[in-house]
Amino acid sequence: MGLGLGLIHYVPMIAYIGFWIMCIVSLTGRPLLGLYYMIPFLPYRTLRDHFLDFPLGGNMLTILVVAVIIGALLKGKSIPKSSLYTIWLVFGVYLYLSMWFGTALGNAPPPLWLGDVNFETWKDYMLIPLVFIAAGMVIEDRKAVRTVVLITAVSLLAIDRSCLLESMSRSWGSFDENKRDTGPLAYGSNQTAAFLAQFAMFFWGFVQFVQRKKLRLIFYGLVALTIFADLYTFSRGSYAALLVSIVVLGFLKDRKLIVIAAVFLFTWQAIVPTAVRERVEMTQNSNGQLEISAQERVNLWEAAEQSIISNPVLGIGFATYQIGNHVDGLKDTHNWYVKVMVETGIIGMIIVLAMLQQVLAVAYRLFKRAEDPLYRGLGLGLFVAMCSCIVANFFGDRWTYLEITGILWVLVAAAIRALQLAETEPATESAISEASVATNPFLAYR
Repeated sequence: MGLGLGLIHYVPMIAYIGFWIMCIVSLTGRPLLGLYYMIPFLPYRTLRDHFLDFPLGGNMLTILVVAVIIGALLKGKSIPKSSLYTIWLVFGVYLYLSMWFGTALGNAPPPLWLGDVNFETWKDYMLIPLVFIAAGMVIEDRKAVRTVVLITAVSLLAIDRSCLLESMSRSWGSFDENKRDTGPLAYGSNQTAAFLAQFAMFFWGFVQFVQRKKLRLIFYGLVALTIFADLYTFSRGSYAALLVSIVVLGFLKDRKLIVIAAVFLFTWQAIVPTAVRERVEMTQNSNGQLEISAQERVNLWEAAEQSIISNPVLGIGFATYQIGNHVDGLKDTHNWYVKVMVETGIIGMIIVLAMLQQVLAVAYRLFKRAEDPLYRGLGLGLFVAMCSCIVANFFGDRWTYLEITGILWVLVAAAIRALQLAETEPATESAISEASVATNPFLAYR
């Protein structure tokens, strides 16, 4: 046991060295392997933070993403045709110009240096489209799509394990706010909950097209484990995201889920753990008034309304809200859509809505048009995961964090490529022989 515990201390160093190795591998002809390696690290911020002890450790993820893109370019690869890449380009440029508008209004310093909090926020946000571009360039065939889904499952299992080890180490006979942990994403239990909810729904949608019984049980087990982990984050926003997404999944694929959701709404108090019930019932006190955290959000939104009215078209400047003084010293609007309107105005909201619509459209088209069950499962899973993400963002910013949406954008890139493959490949190419299935059970889609 002592040897095992001792080896754990070397995991960050081994992972850090692995990043440099994968940079070399990506630049010398195998950028897809670089993408595979980075996927589990996208959400696991607490593990990446250990890299800070090593040279350039804080920038290792960015370095690898850039190496994958350069390696792909050297091999003559390009992104598939999709308006989402154009939308991200427009959005990134607009957000940078928006920061200068915030500077002109006196709300923030000029976004020039890494020491400027607004520029740092923009830089971190723009890593998401870079991951999206890298994935779009190197995911080129069915095998890569399948491998990305498998690595996503393993990555989710690692996050589940970390969350459950933390939750089960405490007594949850009753709810206590002080027991909530920052989680493996390092930003708090609400952000972790949003991640868990969207990927529980992704695999719940994906498993609808897995035919082999053993694989279905494995994926359903992963879904159940993830939902259980989500319960003990005590995030009411993630609970709402799960319920809405389950109903959507019911309408799209399995109508029984609608009935189950309806029954749950009437019986949930007798089903969920006591601590979870106490957390949900905290929304209002015995007098019917909002509890403190819920009331804070209402106060924030009322103040934000005045800001939106004052600068409706362009807002007050991207990444400036965190710099100002607000209700109880809070730095976030606790509603991403309100934050978008406050900081970037109507123009920013239009771009955001166009982006969300395009992701949903890609996922839905793949689900409806593809014949390959792997692609259909990817499309349906991505659609309900996006529904979960959209709902979760009504309760806070769950969008601009790479840790929450990084893997989601890898899956979006995979879906775009899968849609292209589904439209160009002969239907017979998606058929898989029994011999191949026996060799690799994750090929088992009929």
